[in-house]
Amino acid sequence: MEFKEIQTLIKLVSDAGVDEVSIEKPDFKLCIKKNEKQVTYTSAPVIHTQAAVAPHQPSAVSSAPVVAPVEEKSNLITVKAPMIGTFYRAASPEKPPFINVGDAIVPGKVLCIIEAMKLFNEIESEISGTIVKILVESGTPVEFDQPLFLVQPN
Repeated sequence: MEFKEIQTLIKLVSDAGVDEVSIEKPDFKLCIKKNEKQVTYTSAPVIHTQAAVAPHQPSAVSSAPVVAPVEEKSNLITVKAPMIGTFYRAASPEKPPFINVGDAIVPGKVLCIIEAMKLFNEIESEISGTIVKILVESGTPVEFDQPLFLVQPN
């Protein structure tokens, strides 16, 4: 398991509200335990490290994007990332993007893919409207609740 994957797993544990996660294979063991002040992880045979994290704040993680108004004065809606991972605009590098600026969207339309822990999650629209701005570059990491798109509602 790569160090970056371990960091991502620590972030998931912190955000998901779980207190402990263990992964055990014949040549590898990973245990992440969380308390109010720290997350500890160990990896057999060599690594034993402690990383400080923010105090536990429960949050719900779902595969539906979080939709929130941008500003009180603006009528644009911000579609936010429902999870942490890597943002992709298309199903593969050879395929066209799911959406572009100016495209009309309806509930159920796939907007993007977020890869988390080798799982590719299609993020679908919950609203109708027109894409005004795409706020994230394809292939970049995104955080939970990070703005992805600005939508002009219908």
